[in-house]
Amino acid sequence: MAGVMDSVNQRTQLVGQNRLELLLFRLAGKQLYGINVFKVKEVLQCPKLTILPRLNPVVRGVAHIRGGTLPIIDLNRATGGPGLEDISTAFVIITEYNYRVQGFLVRSVERIVNMNWSEIHPPPRGTGREHYLTAVTRVDDQMVEIIDVEKILAEVVPMEEGITAGIIDEQTQAEAVSRRVLVVDDSLIARKQVTRCLEEVGVEVIALNDGKQALNYLKDMAERGEDVTKELLLMVSDIEMPEMDGYTLTAEVRNDPRLSGLHIMLHTSLSGVFNQAMVKKVGANDFLAKFRPDELANRVIDRLHALRGDVAE
Repeated sequence: MAGVMDSVNQRTQLVGQNRLELLLFRLAGKQLYGINVFKVKEVLQCPKLTILPRLNPVVRGVAHIRGGTLPIIDLNRATGGPGLEDISTAFVIITEYNYRVQGFLVRSVERIVNMNWSEIHPPPRGTGREHYLTAVTRVDDQMVEIIDVEKILAEVVPMEEGITAGIIDEQTQAEAVSRRVLVVDDSLIARKQVTRCLEEVGVEVIALNDGKQALNYLKDMAERGEDVTKELLLMVSDIEMPEMDGYTLTAEVRNDPRLSGLHIMLHTSLSGVFNQAMVKKVGANDFLAKFRPDELANRVIDRLHALRGDVAE
């Protein structure tokens, strides 16, 4: 498995092709789950865990790995099931989200599959653990559930979601009232976080679930004769989304003359230098790692000032 993790350079070629690679794993039962390989740093047999007082119940302990101490989260317990019983035979998937590194305890790790985002679909209502799912797909006629990791992390390790006092002034709020921002994210918790932040700035928010929905929304605006670049202050888009990812959405917007002037900020838990390079490759204007409310607010304020003429576009 470690050898597979070394293929980052090869995986970057997937960008702009609406493709991804999923690491498949199982929890307590036969159900298959998937996680984007870009989030995975390492997969290893569960190491010895140290139990600390007052840990969240879904955290089975902490592990000392590569000179650091990481919380190990039992994914089965985090999604409402019982904790994994025999962790001596379990595996830990070391991941990085929003510049935080943690391990997810799983019963077994299967393999990596290369897929198209068009094969990844929003979860049907009332199916499985929909409350903790962002998407579903099929691999070899088996249903694969993709867990909303951002929701789990928000519950286990809550982060500050408010904007620091003094960042937003009355003039900014007055200017923001007439502005709209399109937010695109498949994670319900992420949409709520971004929406609350932007509404605190003062803008109106239109929130959609994936890139395909967003592209159709923008094209419908253009079909109605609306000037998208004037109607929308900017679009804030996640990268990982079912149906169409943020990279492909950006490329599609840039390829449509009616939409090409839209200011696009990619906002993702996929942190790292790789994403900075890919943002330029697909033509986005900006990139911001989740979730930093002060920084997000400042970027929107900068955009307002740019249109006011205080700074250059």
